Amino acid sequence: MARMRAFLGEGNGYFQIQATRPQTLAHALVDSPVGQLAWIVEKFKEWTHGDLLEQAVDRDRMVTNVMLYWLTGTAGSAANIYYESMHTCNWPTPSQIPTGVAVFAEDIAIRHYAERGNTIMHWSEFDRGGHFAAMEAPDLLVQDMRTFFRLFR
Repeated sequence: MARMRAFLGEGNGYFQIQATRPQTLAHALVDSPVGQLAWIVEKFKEWTHGDLLEQAVDRDRMVTNVMLYWLTGTAGSAANIYYESMHTCNWPTPSQIPTGVAVFAEDIAIRHYAERGNTIMHWSEFDRGGHFAAMEAPDLLVQDMRTFFRLFR
C-alpha cells in the first residue's frame, strides 16, 4: 500500500498527462529526440528493479526501444490509450478471456482489482524484474508464459 500511495502521489504524472493531454505531449515528443529519450528513459529508471538502471536493462536495448517510438512518430498513439481509458463509460470492460498475470518486483498489482475485469486463470509474483520484464528478466517471463499457456493444451 505504501508503494501504491507513493505512485499515486508522485509517480503517476505520466499517466495524468497522457490521459488528459496526449496530443500536446505527442507534438513535443515527436519534435524532440532528446525529449523522447528523456520521457522514456525516466520510465525505465522508475519502473525497473534494482539500484542501477544499466544493470537492469542493457543501454543499447533501451535506446533501441526509444528509437522505435521516435522513428515511427508513435508518441501520440502510445499516449492515446490512456486518454481513451479515462474517457470511456465502460472502464474496466469485463472480459471472459482467460488471463494470466505476472507481477514483477517493481510492479503494483492487486489481484482483487484485476479480478474485477478479468478472468484470472494464472497469477504469479516474482522477486525480481519490473515493468520491462521482457528486458529485465526474460527467463522468468518466458517460463511464466509457458506455464500459463500449458493450461490450454
